[in-house]
Amino acid sequence: MQKNNTPSDARTPDYRINDPEEFARNVLKLFEEGGRAMTSYLERADTQLSPFTAASEMAEASKMMGEIAQRWWTEPAKLAEAQGSLMRSYAELWNQTVRRMLGEDVKPVAVPEAGDNRFKDPEWSHNPYFDFWKQAYLVTTHWAENVLDKTDGIDERTKQKIDFYFRQVSSALSPSNFPMTNPEVVRETFQTNARNLVQGMTHFVEDMEKSSDLLKISQTDIGAFEVGRNLAVTPGKVVYQNDIIQLIQYTPTTDKVREVPLLVVPPWINKFYILDLTPPKSYIKFAVDQGFTVFVISWVNPDQRLAHKSFEDYMKEGVLAAIDAVRRETGVPKCNALGYCVGGTLLATTLAYLAARGEQPVISATFLTTQVDFTKAGDLLIFIDDAQLKSLEEMMAERGFLDGSRMANVFNMMRPRDLIWPYVVNNYLLGKKPFPFDLLYWNQDSTRMPAANHNFYLREFYHENRLAKGDLKISGTPLDLRKVRIPVYELATKEDHIAPAKSVFIGSRLFSGPVEFVLAGSGHIAGVVNPPDKVKYQYWTAPKAAAETLEEWMSMARETPGSWWPHWSEWLARQSGAWTLPREPGEKLGVIEAAPGSYVKAKS
Repeated sequence: MQKNNTPSDARTPDYRINDPEEFARNVLKLFEEGGRAMTSYLERADTQLSPFTAASEMAEASKMMGEIAQRWWTEPAKLAEAQGSLMRSYAELWNQTVRRMLGEDVKPVAVPEAGDNRFKDPEWSHNPYFDFWKQAYLVTTHWAENVLDKTDGIDERTKQKIDFYFRQVSSALSPSNFPMTNPEVVRETFQTNARNLVQGMTHFVEDMEKSSDLLKISQTDIGAFEVGRNLAVTPGKVVYQNDIIQLIQYTPTTDKVREVPLLVVPPWINKFYILDLTPPKSYIKFAVDQGFTVFVISWVNPDQRLAHKSFEDYMKEGVLAAIDAVRRETGVPKCNALGYCVGGTLLATTLAYLAARGEQPVISATFLTTQVDFTKAGDLLIFIDDAQLKSLEEMMAERGFLDGSRMANVFNMMRPRDLIWPYVVNNYLLGKKPFPFDLLYWNQDSTRMPAANHNFYLREFYHENRLAKGDLKISGTPLDLRKVRIPVYELATKEDHIAPAKSVFIGSRLFSGPVEFVLAGSGHIAGVVNPPDKVKYQYWTAPKAAAETLEEWMSMARETPGSWWPHWSEWLARQSGAWTLPREPGEKLGVIEAAPGSYVKAKS
């Protein structure tokens, strides 16, 4: 592998085996251990055609690609033109590579997108061998994207599925994922005499052993964190609990607090401490420090004993029970409420239920990356059709719950280039431990979902979109979001793959009260967990003038650098009444245990 076009002060990597004997021993050990590991892997659920597994998604990807191929075979002239275009690109790449190896300075045929970390190692550009594989991959993927764009007769839903599965396949086939075409892995293998690959196999086996249902690739050093030690450490007490929730009240840090308390409803499909990571990143700590009396629901990690708990139970024994407990603890008849992701969907449903009954115990609502209209719900819609819902229902009927690893697998597949393959390379090919990262620790700390609740949510909201249509009933009560007339703070994030900004915007128009729509930079998690002390992203706000579309709203929006948290705090303060004396947790309801409580510590 000849080095070419390298700056004179750069050190040429040494691609030589230091100790051939040790190298041979390690390669032999790798084959032996690898064979046993792969045998164990093939016996796991990952390789079975069940919902949300790698095997089922690869089968669906093959089916989709087959349909595209069939369409192109019916137009031979168009197919020949497309194939000719690809062959010409390959020929140009080969000629350019030969010229580079002869010492010429040539312009690349294809270059990666800015910020594509797969090809950040200098050898991807300096070394003709690795540069060839990189460009061949880019040429092929660009060509395939063009073919998909020019495929006629595909409806929007099918095109969305094809785009999704193409990303899965193209991400998997990147030369950065293979030991002989990744310069960093090649260097590490030669320098360590293949010890990195042996260590990587050890990491693979360890991940299988600690994974429950599906393989959970380690994304961070889990030994670096512990809930209650360095995560979820904002002081507080559990003041109420039932089968579904623990309610945490946080200790005040100011000499006076706002009269109206705040109830936070996090997603039940994750653990609440995404809003209470390390203290510098804690949204909950920030809210407490602004003088709000904060209560947070901590959902139970359910097992088969709670299989019967329905969406209605989560509303009544979750949100409504928490609202009642907040009122009894503080003596204030009404509270503000905040819902994040599906917690926001549950909160919005609860507000519509209360409005239909003529009740209004909530003064204002904040929704963080929340969907109530699912017509533009993004890639998650790919996993929600009649066939997949039927398979899910059958599987959950046997267990009573959906294992958290399956939903985690879905979320990872939505961003495979960021959440799957970098860790495959780092852990299994380079043989390294992943870096400690609190957000990724939370991402791997998955929770189960009870069968009755999850079936209802997927079918009634995602599949049928009944809440937005006004067709949903809870306890026989028809729900209409237009009857929700309280002030709403609606946050969307610009790069959200789970609750796309367009979907959030459409849903925000269903409320009849004043809506403060805000768009934050980044995605579903980082866009929300964006503390003010680090000016990392930005947010956009717009005048009160109504906008029909997100694009129209953006045309009148103003960008502000930094975190949206202070903007929200000022808005919430206007809904929170006068100042009053601080409230110690459990003064009326009593204290059950210290925050963060026991429910959040239960592992799946």
